[in-house]
Amino acid sequence: MQLKIMLKKKHLSAGRVPLILFLCQMISALDVPLDSKLLDDLVQPPTITQQSPKDYIIDPRENIVIQCEAKGKPPPSFSWTRNGTHFDIDKDPLVTMKPGSGTLVINIMSEGKAESYEGVYQCTARNERGAAVSNNIVVRPSRSPLWTKERLEPIILRNGQSLVLPCRPPIGLPPAIIFWMDNSFQRLPQSERVSQGLNGDLYFSNVLPEDTREDYICYARFNHTQTIQQKQPISLKVISAKSSKERPPTFLTPEGNESHKEELRGNVLSLECIAEGLPTPIIYWIKEDGTLPANRTFYRNFRKTLQIVHVSEADSGSYQCIAKNALGAVHHTISVTVKAAPYWIVAPQNLVLSPGENGTLICRANGNPKPRISWLTNGVPIEIALDDPSRKIDGDTIIFSNVQESSSAVYQCNASNKYGYLLANAFVNVLAEPPRILTSANTLYQVISNRPALLDCAFFGSPMPTIEWFKGTKGSALHEDIYVLHDNGTLEIPVAQKDSTGTYTCVARNKLGMAKNEVHLEIKDPTRIIKQPEYAVVQRGSKVSFECKVKHDHTLIPTIMWLKDNGELPNDERFSTDKDHLVVSDVKDDDGGTYTCTANTTLDSASASAVLRVVAPTPTPAPIYDVPNPPFDLELTNQLDKSVQLTWTPGDDNNSPITKFIIEYEDAMHEAGLWRHQAEVSGTQTTAQLKLSPYVNYSFRVMAENSIGRSMPSEASEQYLTKAAEPDQNPTAVEGLGTEPDNLVITWKPLNGFQSNGPGLQYKVSWRQKDGDDEWTSVVVANVSKYIVSGTPTFVPYLIKVQALNDVGFAPEPAAVMGHSGEDLPMVAPGNVRVNVVNSTLAEVHWDPVPLKSVRGHLQGYRIYYWKAQSSSKRNRRHIEKKILTFQGTKTHGMLPGLQPYSHYALNVRVVNGKGEGPASTDRGFHTPEGVPSAPSSLKIVNPTLDSLTLEWDPPSHPNGILTEYILKYQPINSTHELGPLVDLKIPANKTRWTLKNLNFSTRYKFYFYAQTSVGSGSQITEEAITTVDEAGILPPDVGAGKAMASRQVDIATQGWFIGLMCAVALLILILLIVCFIRRNKGGKYPVKEKEDAHADPEIQPMKEDDGTFGEYSDAEDHKPLKKGSRTPSDRTVKKEDSDDSLVDYGEGVNGQFNEDGSFIGQYSGKKDKEPAEGNESSEAPSPVNAMNSFV
Repeated sequence: MQLKIMLKKKHLSAGRVPLILFLCQMISALDVPLDSKLLDDLVQPPTITQQSPKDYIIDPRENIVIQCEAKGKPPPSFSWTRNGTHFDIDKDPLVTMKPGSGTLVINIMSEGKAESYEGVYQCTARNERGAAVSNNIVVRPSRSPLWTKERLEPIILRNGQSLVLPCRPPIGLPPAIIFWMDNSFQRLPQSERVSQGLNGDLYFSNVLPEDTREDYICYARFNHTQTIQQKQPISLKVISAKSSKERPPTFLTPEGNESHKEELRGNVLSLECIAEGLPTPIIYWIKEDGTLPANRTFYRNFRKTLQIVHVSEADSGSYQCIAKNALGAVHHTISVTVKAAPYWIVAPQNLVLSPGENGTLICRANGNPKPRISWLTNGVPIEIALDDPSRKIDGDTIIFSNVQESSSAVYQCNASNKYGYLLANAFVNVLAEPPRILTSANTLYQVISNRPALLDCAFFGSPMPTIEWFKGTKGSALHEDIYVLHDNGTLEIPVAQKDSTGTYTCVARNKLGMAKNEVHLEIKDPTRIIKQPEYAVVQRGSKVSFECKVKHDHTLIPTIMWLKDNGELPNDERFSTDKDHLVVSDVKDDDGGTYTCTANTTLDSASASAVLRVVAPTPTPAPIYDVPNPPFDLELTNQLDKSVQLTWTPGDDNNSPITKFIIEYEDAMHEAGLWRHQAEVSGTQTTAQLKLSPYVNYSFRVMAENSIGRSMPSEASEQYLTKAAEPDQNPTAVEGLGTEPDNLVITWKPLNGFQSNGPGLQYKVSWRQKDGDDEWTSVVVANVSKYIVSGTPTFVPYLIKVQALNDVGFAPEPAAVMGHSGEDLPMVAPGNVRVNVVNSTLAEVHWDPVPLKSVRGHLQGYRIYYWKAQSSSKRNRRHIEKKILTFQGTKTHGMLPGLQPYSHYALNVRVVNGKGEGPASTDRGFHTPEGVPSAPSSLKIVNPTLDSLTLEWDPPSHPNGILTEYILKYQPINSTHELGPLVDLKIPANKTRWTLKNLNFSTRYKFYFYAQTSVGSGSQITEEAITTVDEAGILPPDVGAGKAMASRQVDIATQGWFIGLMCAVALLILILLIVCFIRRNKGGKYPVKEKEDAHADPEIQPMKEDDGTFGEYSDAEDHKPLKKGSRTPSDRTVKKEDSDDSLVDYGEGVNGQFNEDGSFIGQYSGKKDKEPAEGNESSEAPSPVNAMNSFV
């Protein structure tokens, strides 16, 4: 007896289930599920489930894992042989076997070599019912040997010659993959002229000058070890010839006119022909005694290689490759013989028999040459195994008769020839088992009426049970006059009808017992298209609509899909679908075709098609476009409590298709005269199912809309008053907030009349303390939005609910929200107030938080009041200005910015809740350290004279400490606004007036003035002023502080002594000029000469020597400004030996400085006790009088 199991199948339908799958399924014991719930006590011989490949190449760098997995009941034990003898793994510390498995793990990574474990391994899995054996597993380590060292001479060829670059890779295991690259690891380009052969050599049909290179490198990649070996580079030089002689093709490989190729069945047959010649030959392939198989033939390597995959004996024969170019052709014939390793025709299958039954094991294989069949039992050749009277061997068949439990064994069939072998395990399991039904109980089958129904009853038993089917609880056995009973237990109802619905019972019996199982069958109505789309002819640019109405079983939900020419609809917004229609707007020529409507359910489907033909539009007068006319003839049908169907007739669309209808409603009871939006439907619909609310007096109207606009509303429909019902929602925005310390104000957003669902709308307000055990307190109030609970404790959390009700009943139970009774002012002030002065303008305040119970409200934060402390007299004169900073939440520290340096401050801290502030903490005072002062309040320049200016100022408005001194810096400014040397001056802090003397007359000065404390300098104030010109001079304009008043006014131009002085000066200048000319004629050198040499300016004349300067000036009549300063020679040095009049003799001697351009810095005077002025002097001297003043 053979085990027969049928797979469970749900939701069967005709046309998708080939009966052969259910009627003839023979599943061997190998596939019997060892499910502990079903077959927990089923004994089964071993079966090999996983093993390593026959030719097992390992990585010598990793541990060796030889797999052997098997199943059986009881679980099998495992043993191994190596090279035909027992392999005792206990004696080798490097070899272990995985628990519950036969898989070997050889740990060669710690010690040992892979070569030591080469050999042929075989695994045996054994239990009390027999022994199964694995294939012979040949274990070999992979090898990636190096190239042998060789000396490669450079190759020199003429243009057009042929060439073969040999690769000859080292022999590895498995064989290497060959490729050619250059030194940069870039693959060398290949073509019909240059290509790599199957043996790895690089073939050139003819060479060109661009083939010249020194790095033709053959690489061998050994994938198993992930290594790449490299051959020595080959150098090729191609010499250009004036003309290359063309030649017909000859073969580089294979040699001669004929060759032979042998390949095994199932492999890839690869035939190669590579030819040389000029021009480059083209390769063609033919099969002499047949045609090349179209689906299995591929050309590789620029047609130089022919490949046929899955080769079979029919592919044997003669193949011819032909090489052609313009000068001729050559051919080569390859004789192909396809041999075959053994392959199965009938592999032996497991047998499950009951005592006394008969059976056969068949092992049938083929190959070329014909394989030899041999049998083993439990891994031992059957010729030397224990004799079993129940079996008889007949070639490739073992016949069993009258088996007993002792006949259980595992048989091995070995089919072998010179090209390989096949080994198959098949067990004979003799069992005595009562029936078991494997189909799930109460399986539900759904079938469309008038179609076949197949009910499963997968079973198991030994001997083989008989199967009977019953319908209902008291029905008789079903017979084959109406039903079909299949051998695998399946019951077939060829034409299922509605009366086939019901419960069916499957009963399995054998001599050891009985089992039964119930399944259920439901018959569904078929899906039908009752309104099919119709053939349509439409004009281009118009609209077309296809209708597809479907009728289906009410328990099945269909999905409607539209197809165009059996494909998806175009992704275009012109195509729109709804429940029953497909609408194509603005039809184009390519919209023509077949449109199919398909309705699918989980059990069946239906479809219908129609053709659309698009024609050119006929010329018509220009239409008048307008909004649609209003719909009319509104009618209410199917009037239910919460829905109604509205039907209308569309008005004229006025040449613009209606795109949608807008439905509005009026509630005459609650909002008379106010129309609200109800729904929108497609422009192709004229009915709408409308959802309604209770206790509303509805009227409806419809408007149509097209691309032009919206129509006027239709006439209102008749009124329809829906029945009252309890509210289906509760008020929203429920809150509980106290306005006084002893109340709780509960507010909510009331329902509107539309939401009331009935008359007598009221609210049930409930509350209780959140943290107490009190019961809910409730009160029903009228349609208001607030209720006040009095006499509550201060700031206590409450749970609040507001539920709507009307004359019909209550709304659903609302969720509770949390609120609080009223807040009161906090009772406790923050304690332990501490102040940390960070710097002169910033302090950090810390305090301890108050107990939350004392807050008596929502803690909003802490507030710091701080103020600058003043003397009692000042407090009397002016109100103290307090500043406030609030810190949100539970913060217990904060920063006070913007403080006044060198000041005494006081502060206190208060806690804040929603009601207000609590008591203040004890005032805490602190001092800020000194800071830098602000700028002086004012700076004025008064009493300017010829050589002095007086400064007056007011102290800084914010000294920010004790002033230590004032710093005054000043510098002259010339007419080009260039700044002169800067002079620093320190003034005692108790001064508010200072006079600067020995200034240059008629000179503008810029002043920088600031105060200092011990911390540093404050901001500066700047001012400018000019010393006076003469007593008739005009005073300069205001310079910040007001007009500078002259302290003395003398008109020296009218004084006799001044006139005499000027005459003396003129005389001295004349004498100086004479001396200069005399000394020049003598060859003498002096700085002015050097200056003239450098500038070559004929107008420049030296001034008199006793002045001590080298000022330059022009004729006084030109009134040009004086040019002060002189220049040195180009090397920026003045050599004493060059002149007796060197600069060292003037001013302060060698302490003079030079500018970057080589000009001398400094003003030299005959008076040795005068301080030299840094920088450039003012050049504002409009007359010789001013020039003279500068000499004094």
